[in-house]
Parts: sequence; C-alpha cells; structure tokens
Amino acid sequence: MSTISVRMPKYPECWSSCGSCASGDVFILELLVKVGEEVQRDDNILTLETGKVALDIPTPYAGRVVAIHVTEGDTVDEGAPLITLETA
Repeated sequence: MSTISVRMPKYPECWSSCGSCASGDVFILELLVKVGEEVQRDDNILTLETGKVALDIPTPYAGRVVAIHVTEGDTVDEGAPLITLETA
C-alpha cells in the first residue's frame, strides 16, 4: 500500500479575470470525509465557500482516508494538502 496527498486544485481561471465568484474569503465550509472512510475517485471531500458560491471539491483518487490536513473554517491556497489517502 502507498499513500498519496490530495491537494487543493487550481482555482478556475475566471476567478482572476472576473473575480465575482471569488469575492471575499475562500474557506472550507464543510468537510465531507472522516479518517478511516473509503472514497472513490470523484467523491466530494469538502465544500469550499467563495463568498458568492459553494463549490464541492472532489478527490482525483480512490483510497482510504488516513489523514485530514484542514478543518472547517480554514482558508486554503492552491496546492495546499487537503487529505492523505492510502491507496492499493
């Protein structure tokens, strides 16, 4: 078994050009997984609040959650580690 870190994806390009959906602080509204849970590729792992919209962030990998590196209310930058998965 190996582990892989799921990181905050790049923000949509429209955020830098228009910026209206990203106005205000960008923070974690809700964590949708717990340590020990199995997730499948594309399962949502958290909801991000942008000030105008709430976005669900999916995992690009399947595996078992072994660590969560963020908490609700945290602000997150692109590339920040979100969770660590143990993969087969």
